[in-house]
Amino acid sequence: MLRFAANLSMMFTEHPFLDRFGAAAAAGFRGVEFHFPYEFEPAVIAAQVQRHALETVLFNLPPGDFAAGDRGLAAVPGREEEFAASVQRAAAYARQLSCRRVHAMAGLGHVEDKRAWSTYLSNLALAADRLRPMGVTVLIEAINGRDMPGYFLQSTGAALRALQELDRKNLRLLFDIYHCQVSEGDLIRHLRGLGNYIEHVQIASVPGRQEPDHGEVYYPALFEELERMGYHGWIGCEYRPAGATAAGLGWLESLTRKMNDRGAQTCGS
Repeated sequence: MLRFAANLSMMFTEHPFLDRFGAAAAAGFRGVEFHFPYEFEPAVIAAQVQRHALETVLFNLPPGDFAAGDRGLAAVPGREEEFAASVQRAAAYARQLSCRRVHAMAGLGHVEDKRAWSTYLSNLALAADRLRPMGVTVLIEAINGRDMPGYFLQSTGAALRALQELDRKNLRLLFDIYHCQVSEGDLIRHLRGLGNYIEHVQIASVPGRQEPDHGEVYYPALFEELERMGYHGWIGCEYRPAGATAAGLGWLESLTRKMNDRGAQTCGS
């Protein structure tokens, strides 16, 4: 059974951030993810998670100064101490939120820059090693250059290379179907080739990055492929609703009914 988590940085934005947890729970979600929780103390967020019986499934390490143009620190030479501090800060949130996955954004740069690549591997190893005793997995994600120009890690091939070179059990792939379609396409082949490394999946329509029930990606086929692969992780709904968030959740209600009907037929056969 596939599990869907609401991305509270992009969904339910008609509510203040702390109110989005209750809105997500009321809409039927049992998991939530978000980008950068650092505006609030971890205990404040944890109280909302516990109050609404939710699971925090993912958030990002501090990205540096996002407003000034930073898009992560992992592959930025000269800022290693800042990256190490970001790992420690994220660890405090992961501990209080009982979150087992964090995403380390790479930052801006060129993947063929040898110094940047060496910095990236060194920083990812540090993060994975420091967070392993907590049972936390570090994720990396290929982000398309249209949405984030100049991003260091734009292809799943480069992501796979990093994972294989470091070979850490708690260093895995965040496979974002939206970003992969924009950058590379051939989605089912990528899913099959990367399946052993995928820890988390995110979805949105292409090209509009809205509800996944329209656009050029046929999600029912991808969901069937994930089930066939035996994927048991969460699927993050990282999209911008076309209108009020709850009004656009018909796609999820329909999918849930179909999955439940299929499960009932299997049990009755």
